[in-house]
Amino acid sequence: MKFITRSLCLIALLSLLHEVSKAQDKAGVVVDEIIAKVDNYIVLRSDLEKAYASYLASGKPGGSDTRCRLLAQLISGKLMVAKAEIDSVIVTDLEVDNNLDRRMQVILSQYGGSEDQLEEFYGKGIDQIKNEIRDDIKEQLIVGRMQETIVSDVKVTPAEVKKYFSRIPKDSLPYFSTEVEVAQIVKIPTVNNDRKQELKVQLDKIRDRILGGESFEALAKEYSQGPSAKYGGSLGFTQRGVMAAKFEAAALKLKPGEISRPFETQFGIHIVQLIERRGNEYNSRHILLIPEPSPDDIKRTAHFLDSLRTLIVLDSTEFQTMAKEHSDDKYTGGNGGFFEDRNGGTRISSEDLDPVIFFTIDSMDVGSVTKPITYRMDDGKEAVRLLYYKSKVKPHQANLKDDWQKVQTATFNEKQSRILNAWFNKAREDVFISIDEEYNKCGILN
Repeated sequence: MKFITRSLCLIALLSLLHEVSKAQDKAGVVVDEIIAKVDNYIVLRSDLEKAYASYLASGKPGGSDTRCRLLAQLISGKLMVAKAEIDSVIVTDLEVDNNLDRRMQVILSQYGGSEDQLEEFYGKGIDQIKNEIRDDIKEQLIVGRMQETIVSDVKVTPAEVKKYFSRIPKDSLPYFSTEVEVAQIVKIPTVNNDRKQELKVQLDKIRDRILGGESFEALAKEYSQGPSAKYGGSLGFTQRGVMAAKFEAAALKLKPGEISRPFETQFGIHIVQLIERRGNEYNSRHILLIPEPSPDDIKRTAHFLDSLRTLIVLDSTEFQTMAKEHSDDKYTGGNGGFFEDRNGGTRISSEDLDPVIFFTIDSMDVGSVTKPITYRMDDGKEAVRLLYYKSKVKPHQANLKDDWQKVQTATFNEKQSRILNAWFNKAREDVFISIDEEYNKCGILN
């Protein structure tokens, strides 16, 4: 999740850079200035404004206090980078490049995997885009490593949790809505071989049409069921090791311009055309047909889940074991099937539950397991699942009995924050820090 979140933040950063660039083009002038220095590292006014714009975009209220807090965070980050240099805390170029490549794949996925679409939107080449964000990624990795080093030994005891909770005024204790623990076991039906063979025959015919002179791009737009269909099947340049292993193997066996015979991956049935190879990257396009399970395929899957349910009903502790062994959902399977909140807790506010799940458990008894239910996954695939309604906590004001994990997390975060602040106050003695007089009111160095 952390990686996905950082990648999405990078997408937001790119969008902000794009808007700033357009504004500068219209004005014909770039206005920026240094507002803080930390040894050889600087914070620009534009850095603060981008951070502030991103903060507002998250729906939170702004103001001068917010700008001060964001500036303090930016200076703290520069201080960590400066101290990392002094303390020989190193992030290698290979780590930066690997992280950059993974994040670029996430960003490219927002444009159907097409570098051309991304370059057209930003008005600059992919290499230029990478160069513009590479330093930001390196700094993020260094700051992350320094923070891990500083707080690596932080733990909280039960006594600290109780003490933290006792300091909260009773009239300031949060009020929690209904919370539930719900788990699932998901099975994606295996499509029968006859249906797969039908799609391979269909793709062979499409391949023959392309070899006969028809446009790959036009046929991809007409037939492909992948997200790249609207771009004519184009996947752009991709690093080796990113795509599904079978897809990459099929693509790299080809010579530029060649088209593969139909083959299967976990995503469906493909034909792929290799366009160009460039070092460790390759440019390709494909047509994807996704086999839909037949009623008999779904019935077999439901029967399998029903047999698991029989075992679970005899011993509910088996649900977690069965989920880890059998669930096809990558987000919940490893956690015994349980949905989690953003802090990794298994108690979820009923307001945050998927509405379909909410209305399903609303008619269930706590401790019960549904019969197999057919539904559509987020990626559109048809699947079957069991839902286990483990517990329910009614609306209540925060207390240690019901909310220990939440209070423990808050205690841990508060302790980390204190340690990082103490580190900042000590570390700033080792480096030169200068802040523009305009921000004296922030009291960052007081």
